[in-house]
Amino acid sequence: MKVAIITDQHFGFKKGSKLYHDFFLKFYDEVFFPELQKRGITTVIDMGDTFDSRKTIDFWSLDWAKKNYFDRLKDLGINLISVVGNHTAFYKNTNEINTIDLLLREYSNINVVVDAQELRVGGLEVLFVPWVNTDNTEFTYNKINNTKAKVVMGHLELNGFYAHHGYTMEDGADILPYEKFDRVFSGHFHTRSNNGRIFYLGNPYQMFWSDAYDKRGFHIFDTETYELEAVDNPFNLYEIIYYDDTPRQLFKFTNYTDKIVKVVVKKKSNEKDYDRFLDALMKVNPADVKIVEKIDNMSFDDDIINETEDTMTLLDKYVDDLETDLNKSKIKSLIKNIYQEACEVM
Repeated sequence: MKVAIITDQHFGFKKGSKLYHDFFLKFYDEVFFPELQKRGITTVIDMGDTFDSRKTIDFWSLDWAKKNYFDRLKDLGINLISVVGNHTAFYKNTNEINTIDLLLREYSNINVVVDAQELRVGGLEVLFVPWVNTDNTEFTYNKINNTKAKVVMGHLELNGFYAHHGYTMEDGADILPYEKFDRVFSGHFHTRSNNGRIFYLGNPYQMFWSDAYDKRGFHIFDTETYELEAVDNPFNLYEIIYYDDTPRQLFKFTNYTDKIVKVVVKKKSNEKDYDRFLDALMKVNPADVKIVEKIDNMSFDDDIINETEDTMTLLDKYVDDLETDLNKSKIKSLIKNIYQEACEVM
């Protein structure tokens, strides 16, 4: 049996931003649901963080999620196994009160995993592990140590994998208890990475500059052969234009409508031609445009040009540059928690 695995969809992102949700919908309309129907998928596994904020969601975002995702799964006769993630658990120390359980009770096709448990998926016994916190740590690891399941699916924060582009998790849980399993699939980290046994599958679409040109999408898992197939999302929200005396007459500006664009100016010999290029770009209505100009005696570095402009990456970079003997991973983890709490009350 083949099942679809998706994770970290973050419905309600940026307070229900229409720009982002229109971009999300393109993936569901043109990639996700067509693939489910083409392949005859009857089970979807959601490995956590289905919604963005653990404390609030606006009515528009909830209505959007129901119409464009949950209703469509129900209408197609598809069962959903939904694991509680850190963004869908209301409290930090327990999964008991969670978004999926509270907001989606009318859907009989949804099975919510609040505590670690074994479920059979296409004849394969799978241990599902939701977000691990102080309330469920002992129970969860007792399940992990004693289960006969060979496959784990969950929302885990394990050391040694990319938390996001350019940053490897060092302050999470040890991978040792998971080495007994044949396969471990996890959400939580949005960037794909694996060590051959443990697989972080990544989220379906770009949400930050750090995601630009990074592979996103969902996966198809064969419960008999253990084959894992990535179904990539071909759509980009973030685009970089390198202006190098680029003739506007030969440039395809229409590719940048509704995109978040960064123009990197490598060479502009004629100021008027450059201004005309920018005018032509603005006429196709990009969602946002930022200009990066070359500073004298400074060479362009791909990492600098492509580096994310989201707050967390800037904070991580600041910590990396600090001269201190303190544990920088713990500092980053503390800052991340404070930042997430601040976002939830804004």
